Amino acid sequence: MNQQEVLPAFLQSGDVVALVATARFVDQNLVDEACKFLESAGFIPLVLDGLLNREDQYAGSDENRANLINEAYSNPNVKAILCMRGGYGTVRIIEFLNADIIGANPKWIVGYSDVTVLHSFLGTKNIASLHAIMPVSFNNSSNDSQSNLVHALKGKLKSYKGISVDSYRTGNAKGILRGGNISVLYSLSGSFVHQSQPGTILFIEDLDEYLYHLDRMMMNFKLNGWFDTIDGLIVGGLSDMKDNTVEFGFSTENPFGKTAKEIILEYVEGYDFPVCFDFPAGHTFRNLPLFLNRSVSLEVRENSVDLVWES
Repeated sequence: MNQQEVLPAFLQSGDVVALVATARFVDQNLVDEACKFLESAGFIPLVLDGLLNREDQYAGSDENRANLINEAYSNPNVKAILCMRGGYGTVRIIEFLNADIIGANPKWIVGYSDVTVLHSFLGTKNIASLHAIMPVSFNNSSNDSQSNLVHALKGKLKSYKGISVDSYRTGNAKGILRGGNISVLYSLSGSFVHQSQPGTILFIEDLDEYLYHLDRMMMNFKLNGWFDTIDGLIVGGLSDMKDNTVEFGFSTENPFGKTAKEIILEYVEGYDFPVCFDFPAGHTFRNLPLFLNRSVSLEVRENSVDLVWES
């Protein structure tokens, strides 16, 4: 294991998993879904006071949502933290998180989409985390998305071998797997929460973005030197991307001119690191869990990829 990496303890049957809401509000039905899933996996769900709070579109105030996480980290019985859903709002709670408690009590945080904020925050402390499905998507995800999450939490997910992808540039690389949702990473770029770092295998995915927005974000990454420092690029789902022809709810005659894949390819041409597309992770039916902020070996072959976590 990389000397600086912090790997939270893996779970055993009977361990407690706290439910938190970092962005949009949740309802009792979603809580019931989460509890059912955790109990079927042999874990004990913990529903914290304030989980069902609501303030506008959020799960209560910024302080309330941060306190859920602080409480989960402070509770010695809690071994992992499951984020209920994404949306928007996680970035608003960063200033209210107790960084000292979090750093002293590493635990697995599970989520994707807007939870990219927490993955990046934990990355500043070299604490590994899990990019994986959340209760909001349990009913619209593949069986192996769910089973592999349980395997990951129990320390049984060591690698992915022969995953079908769309390869652009084959090759091998080693580094720390970092990243998440492109839009969220873009919003954090240049802040203390996320910066370009040498030795990174970058994972990116997104949903429901205009193509010119994607180009803007890629340009931001380029200007911030991201592509000069990474050693590999894994692109997950680029789901329901939108062209200018449907912008603002009416048809236009001004298409952007490139697909999402073509936009990204334009920015990685001229480099030699391996690149693949369509890895089954992100806002997709098959959303395989990925250990972030953790050492990984990447091998991109023609139409398939291996990922092997080294710690």
